[in-house]
Amino acid sequence: MSFHLTPAAEGLRTQLFHIIFESDTPAAKGFDIALIAMILGSVAVILLGSVQGISQEYGWLFYYLEWAFTVLFTLELAVRIYCLERPSLYLKSFYGVVDMIAILPAWLVLLVPGFHALVIIRILRVLRIFRILRLMEFVGEGRLLIDALKRSVHQVMLFFFSILMVVTMFGALMYTIESPETGFTSIPMSIYWAVVSVTTVGYGDIVPGTPVGKAITMILMLIGYSIIAVPTGIFSAQVIRSIREDRYSEEACPGCGHERHEKRARYCLRCGTWLDETTEDPRKAKQAASSDKPD
Repeated sequence: MSFHLTPAAEGLRTQLFHIIFESDTPAAKGFDIALIAMILGSVAVILLGSVQGISQEYGWLFYYLEWAFTVLFTLELAVRIYCLERPSLYLKSFYGVVDMIAILPAWLVLLVPGFHALVIIRILRVLRIFRILRLMEFVGEGRLLIDALKRSVHQVMLFFFSILMVVTMFGALMYTIESPETGFTSIPMSIYWAVVSVTTVGYGDIVPGTPVGKAITMILMLIGYSIIAVPTGIFSAQVIRSIREDRYSEEACPGCGHERHEKRARYCLRCGTWLDETTEDPRKAKQAASSDKPD
């Protein structure tokens, strides 16, 4: 989280805080594991309840299980709010918003029919598993991917609009060539066919019937194979650039001027000069200490 949560007071609230919001004790890990198990169980109930055959036979069981999960999640959120000094900070955070969304649809179903299917959004709370597995240690690597996405967004958007123009033109062309009986009933439907063809997916629900249409389809598929790797190459190049910038420093060696040393490097790889100009070279200090010693 980008903010610091603190317990409301010493005593029970502090103990609950360490159990709920931390994962460095057996009790805290047990709480997280139990919470994730409940989340997965509740999502399984929603998924199985959507299957008509299973729902007809076990619908009554799913109904009671879902309300049991809803009550448990509501109590859990209430305890979270109870043990915090400033609950508003948590409720405004990502996990706080997800916690509220996870239980609100179940209560709203009492007032507004149709909200029941939204309960599946609580699967987002499985993100808490990152705290147990200590995957947040890989935040640095995640940041590299985010930086690469930010840097490549303009190139990717340019590529996206170029493809959009291609599929629009080919879709309009196929609409004029093919008959509605083959599935090209409108330009948007023809654009859908062009997108499916250029991505080489080929559902087969719309197939050209004329020789000219088939030839255009072949051209469009070849175009798709030719350009499908473009966004991957753009993103990969930016990832490599981010890795290099994260690993290497642009500061030049004060001795020889060589650049691109690793950020953790202390001496130049080319000439051996001490790189940190703000501190003294420890080798000189050792030489001075050895020269001061009496013979």
